[in-house]
Amino acid sequence: MRAALADAAPSVWWLDQPGATALKASAADSFDTPIPAEADLVIVGAGYTGLWAALQATEDRPNSSVVVIDAAAVGSQASGRNGGFCSSSLTHGIANGVDRFPGEVDRLQQLGRENLDDIEASIAEHGIDCGFERTGNLAVATAPWQLEPLRDAMNQAANYGETVSWLDQEALRAELDSPTYSGGFWQRSGEAMVDPARLAWGLASAARRRGVRIFEHTPMVDLGASGAGVSVRTTRGPIRAGRVVLATNAFPSPIRRIRRLVAPVYDHVLATEPLSDAQLDAIGWRNRQGVSDATNLFHYYRLTADQRPSGGEGPRIVWGGYDAVYHFGNRIDASLEQRDRTHHTLAEHFLATFPQLDGIRFTHRWGGVIDTCTRFSVTFGTAHDNRVAYAVGYTGLGVGATRFGARVCLDLLYRPESPLLALDLVGRSPLPFPPEPLRWIGITWTRRALERSDRREGRRSLWLRALDAVGLGFDS
Repeated sequence: MRAALADAAPSVWWLDQPGATALKASAADSFDTPIPAEADLVIVGAGYTGLWAALQATEDRPNSSVVVIDAAAVGSQASGRNGGFCSSSLTHGIANGVDRFPGEVDRLQQLGRENLDDIEASIAEHGIDCGFERTGNLAVATAPWQLEPLRDAMNQAANYGETVSWLDQEALRAELDSPTYSGGFWQRSGEAMVDPARLAWGLASAARRRGVRIFEHTPMVDLGASGAGVSVRTTRGPIRAGRVVLATNAFPSPIRRIRRLVAPVYDHVLATEPLSDAQLDAIGWRNRQGVSDATNLFHYYRLTADQRPSGGEGPRIVWGGYDAVYHFGNRIDASLEQRDRTHHTLAEHFLATFPQLDGIRFTHRWGGVIDTCTRFSVTFGTAHDNRVAYAVGYTGLGVGATRFGARVCLDLLYRPESPLLALDLVGRSPLPFPPEPLRWIGITWTRRALERSDRREGRRSLWLRALDAVGLGFDS
């Protein structure tokens, strides 16, 4: 494992890819540009939620002034670090939606399909080169005990309108060859792949062409009432806003309720060197699906774009997941993005999955923060007399759901009659996490219990069953 990781740069492949410099330059205003003293709408956070909010705000109100600020750079956190799995699910999967919102799952599924269609249409309309492709997703069993739960998941997806097909071991290995696979299913609908950083940069560039001002390296330091508006105080001076969208992901928020609802959990990722033709032939993967396995501590993986037809390099494999890590006190720090033990574990699991790629090298290793909440899907709220709206808690499946989250935020601010606001998903909040040290104890015990459940062929401990009973349980 050490040899495979010996040359891996401690940086994010997506953010370092060829052409990144020019794309980053087009995504934001120059730092020398002074920030405005006021705006109709200020958006805090230049990730997907903030960028979709900016773009949709200009479509709703073309003459309004919209400003986006970010403490770092466009797409530099979760939006530029994830696996690029763009799902139609708004509830972190159908099963979670059925558990949390049983009376409106059909409606949420339809809204999710429409949302994914709108994402594809927007990408085409604005000419965003982010490799959007509806490949579907392979859900794979790596042990026989996982087959029955996967069949149940497939049948549930079919019942809610998804196009699925079961693959026995031979058929699955014909799609993607791993000796660890026992079977699985291919969900062909409702799942697409994107280049996550290019999507973020493309959304920012599209928003700027519509008049949005985007200011990087401009942290918000406070938020407060200012007459009939809101004062957004930044390190570069205050902005008086008519309305504010907080799209801060897992990062600290001036809204105390958000801090109670969200816990930052670190996810870690590897990227391989470009694959040769021989290596690709050894594993197959001609249909380029996204892949996730059926363990509680699951892996997700996918191919990057094949640039050889345009004179570039072959595809890489991006491989992440498994060891989500919470640090005491909601700690977030750049030093936590590199975790030797986790990256070595990921490399070990990769080579066990694809032994025919023995000798491959990883070129990049990174980590990033996921904003998880106790219902494992986006939650919404308002503050300051409904002049501030937020969407947080996506829990790692937000590439697609963020556009919907942005839509809801704008409706909370400007369209109180919107039918979206009547949804339980929008109107009902999850249980908050307890304060420390109970927060750390609960999250850590749950993670360890899930690991034990995987070793015990999926049998859930008393702790996990207790969480299930109070509506806090999860299995992925």
